[in-house]
Amino acid sequence: MAFLAAHVLIGLFVYSSTVKGSSQLQARVFLTFNELREIKTSEYYSISHHPLDYRILLMDEDQDRIYVGSKDHILSLNINNISQDPLSIFWPASGIKVEECKMAGKDPTHGCGNFVRVIQSFNRTHLYVCGSGAFSPVCTYINRGRRSEVRVFIHSSRCESGKGRCSFNPNVNTVSVMINEELFSGMYIDFMGTDAAIFRSLTKRNAVRTDQHNSKWLSEPIFVDAHLIPDGTDPNDAKVYFFFKERLTDNSGSTKQIHSMIARICPNDTGGQRSLVNKWTTFLKARLVCSVMDEDGTETYFDELEDVFLLETDNPRTTLVSVFKGSAVCVYHLSEIQTVFNGPFAHREGPSHQLIPYQGRIPYPRPGTCPGGAFTPTMQTTKEFPDDVVTFIRNHPLMFNPIYPINKKPLIIRTGTDYKYTKIAVDQVNAADGRYHVLFLGTDQGTVQKVVVLPTNSSTSGELILEELEVFQNNAPITTMKISSKKQQLYVSSDEGITQVSLHRCHIYGTACADCCLARDPYCAWDGNSCSRFYPTGKRRSRRQDVRHGNPMTQCRGFNLKAYRNAAEVIQYGVKNNTTFLECTPKSPQASIKWLLQKDNDRRKEVTSEGFFFSAKLNLSEI
Repeated sequence: MAFLAAHVLIGLFVYSSTVKGSSQLQARVFLTFNELREIKTSEYYSISHHPLDYRILLMDEDQDRIYVGSKDHILSLNINNISQDPLSIFWPASGIKVEECKMAGKDPTHGCGNFVRVIQSFNRTHLYVCGSGAFSPVCTYINRGRRSEVRVFIHSSRCESGKGRCSFNPNVNTVSVMINEELFSGMYIDFMGTDAAIFRSLTKRNAVRTDQHNSKWLSEPIFVDAHLIPDGTDPNDAKVYFFFKERLTDNSGSTKQIHSMIARICPNDTGGQRSLVNKWTTFLKARLVCSVMDEDGTETYFDELEDVFLLETDNPRTTLVSVFKGSAVCVYHLSEIQTVFNGPFAHREGPSHQLIPYQGRIPYPRPGTCPGGAFTPTMQTTKEFPDDVVTFIRNHPLMFNPIYPINKKPLIIRTGTDYKYTKIAVDQVNAADGRYHVLFLGTDQGTVQKVVVLPTNSSTSGELILEELEVFQNNAPITTMKISSKKQQLYVSSDEGITQVSLHRCHIYGTACADCCLARDPYCAWDGNSCSRFYPTGKRRSRRQDVRHGNPMTQCRGFNLKAYRNAAEVIQYGVKNNTTFLECTPKSPQASIKWLLQKDNDRRKEVTSEGFFFSAKLNLSEI
């Protein structure tokens, strides 16, 4: 089993409070759905004119395929061009199940169909696929063939129950990860949607789940994502991490608050011998915090986790990126997450059941430790764990300390906007002046914002919105996003269909060196003739790029900077006692516009009101 050397967790969060001092930046470039098609940097695919709830569930770069689940369909798309050679399997729910679903009062359109929610790679030739089955989950195997085989995408006639593998309700999230032909799922296991579970199924060993109807473990969770992440060098110490938000009752017992949580279990957990039989004996969870500190010292939380992205880094301190509602992006080092799980356990005490750090004896091996790992080499199964370890886990699954992001504040905050972020993907880009993280943030308006994160010690702001792309018409909210740094493509889904869009469009920034430099796009550089893709391994001396400062005065000497500066001053004339519409859009968000008024032979004065004569100037000296 191979692991990445290091990770970063990036979280997308939403909020329900007012946050002061948030920024509402404008994108450097906005491109509509049709404009993206015209400049040939996007592809779109849909099998129907009707919304079918598309979800990109698996990307296989080795076989150049993307696997998509939707209502009654499973799609296999070409990763190089999703509109070329699409393969589709029609997999509806049985007529009997559809009628039973309608008789139960479920939504005929958005509930009583087979909404595909699980697609996992089972082995080298087959996929394991599950759907809601009109509120009767069903799973099957699909032969996807090998890469050398052409157009193999065959549905197996053998179907099996999807209970414990996929939620009954398609509007309730199902998250899953396949490890050594075993399926680990976070979903609701019953028709009524009251029994939430983290479940191991499809296994030759015994099935294992979370303690049933135990609010200490799971309290009305909404599952967001799941990942297998290493913990040290021993593969047996690896953990499966589940990300979710849950509704918790406060100390008064009357108000329910939404908290974002991260839980983990050991894949080789087989449950207890006498207690927690067929239940996780390594289940622990902690609160994931994304918040800002107001001037008066109060902390405002972005409570609801929307999406996470696990990013590989050269730094051995693994990082997670997440997005919360409202919206905010918080970044976490995995090492900090592991520190919290190695810290004090939470314990409720006193008449108000206040949470305090547990002060008693911690049993050995430490609760949450995996059997057969670096710290338990003599214990090969959790059934060998002492009874006090199992009892402790049942009563103390929560860690006392919350997990805070890097610098204890969000990387990006958006409030007061007419959109919210729903999904996130991140790329690491090597530029002439360093490595940058480029965030692709999907919105509920059918657009994707491309944001570059600048060093915090820079004199500039910490982020720039390079592009905003309308990847779907009709403002269809984005439901999933996958990124391929290898192909330099982003893949996005919504109810309407799937869009593939290039990570960069350097030529749209302009035809001058200064245009390219002012764009500050780490993917792009001036190559002596045009703004084009930047390759760190190239040795062309004429390449010009300055992501950190975007200063054309230092980068574009010897090229067409002089011509650009002469063209930077645009003069428009109006007629006396008449109205003239003056339009001047800066070449860059870092450029400024000044309106100057000149009467007769007087000197020009900066104004904000009407006048006879205006001069709009890009102030390059202040960039």
